[in-house]
Amino acid sequence: MAGFTISIAGDSALNLEFAHTISAETSAKIRMSAESLTVDPIEGITELVPTFCSLMVYYNPLTVTFDELSARLRGKLRDVGEVDLSVRKIVQIPVCYGKEFGPDLDSVAAHAGLSTREVVQIHTAHDYLIDMLGFLPGFAYLGGLDPRLHTPRLATPRTLIEPGSVGIGGAQTGIYPLASPGGWQIIGRTPLRPYDPDRTEPILYAAGEYLRFVPISPDEYAAIETQLAANTYEYRIFVEDN
Repeated sequence: MAGFTISIAGDSALNLEFAHTISAETSAKIRMSAESLTVDPIEGITELVPTFCSLMVYYNPLTVTFDELSARLRGKLRDVGEVDLSVRKIVQIPVCYGKEFGPDLDSVAAHAGLSTREVVQIHTAHDYLIDMLGFLPGFAYLGGLDPRLHTPRLATPRTLIEPGSVGIGGAQTGIYPLASPGGWQIIGRTPLRPYDPDRTEPILYAAGEYLRFVPISPDEYAAIETQLAANTYEYRIFVEDN
């Protein structure tokens, strides 16, 4: 696999940097490296944190030194294979756009010089790679937002954003999985629960997978909420081979 650089990150962590720019290839390399270290761990590693372009490796310095761990990582990850980027796991996300579900849709449209309908069409036109999870459990940072929809964050962040809110912050789009403060422009909301601690898999998706936003009506939103409450909703998760 392509190389990486190793740098010190405090007295109990190091950082593997794979690239300086975000891409599907970089995301795949980071994911494969993390999987390799999880399946066949190196003694002393305590935690792995994948990010956009790097993998943070926490370790116990009483078990393994920085130099020892660096050498073992270089040897172990040298033979990690490449991911087939033509195969995509896709999680479909129904979204009700605008009005009380997306209070900033009009602002995003005005900033882009588009109609609200055009914003929705552009936002739902392709699948989004999950570059990383962070900030909150299940908060997915998504790559590939159309440049026409790049919109500055709110000048004054909201103190409370509803769970499931779909927003735009600069050049990224994403979903707030829990109620929280936030400064992204909210254009819609999904009734799905990206994070549910009572589910077998609490987080609905993972880094390296794709999200597909599908517009729904308020009535469809309410119907899905009812199905979720009754545990009868079937999540749309599938694999496509390009």
